[in-house]
Amino acid sequence: MLKPKLLREHLTRLVPTLANDPDKLLVFIEDGKLRTNWGKSLSFEYQYTLKMIVLDFADHADTVFVPILLWLKTHQPELILNADRQASGIGFVVEPLSHETSDIEIKLMLTERVKVAESNGGLEVMHLGENIPSGNLWAHTLPGLGLGETVAPAWPS
Repeated sequence: MLKPKLLREHLTRLVPTLANDPDKLLVFIEDGKLRTNWGKSLSFEYQYTLKMIVLDFADHADTVFVPILLWLKTHQPELILNADRQASGIGFVVEPLSHETSDIEIKLMLTERVKVAESNGGLEVMHLGENIPSGNLWAHTLPGLGLGETVAPAWPS
C-alpha cells in the first residue's frame, strides 16, 4: 500500500506543526480488504480505512483538512466528487486536551488498484493511478472564512 506513506509525506511537508514534529502524526490502516475479480489475472484492489491521529494539535483544524483535501484531489478524487462516497468516506473526531490543544482523529476510506500481469515467466506488480475526470473541476472560489483572518498558511497548488 502506497497511499498512507504518500499522505504522511504530504502532511509533514505542508502542515507546519507536523513539519516541526512528524511524530505528532500517527497513521494506522484498519478494516483492510482485498477485492478481486477472480478472473484470469491476479489483479486486485486494496480497500481500507486510513486512520490518522494528530496529537497535541494547537493550530486551526483547517491547517490539516485543507492539505488533506488537496491530496484527495489527486489520490482519491471520488471522496470529493461523489456525494455517496463523501458522506461515508471522510470522518473525524476531535478530543480536546486543554483550552489550547486537541487530538484530531481522521478516517479516510481509501482504495488502491494493483495490476498483476505475467511478464518474462514471472509476475509484474504495478500500482495504478486514479481515474481523474477530465475538465476543470477544481476551478472554483472558496468563500471566505468570514472572520477576517487567515488560519492556514499558503499551500502550493
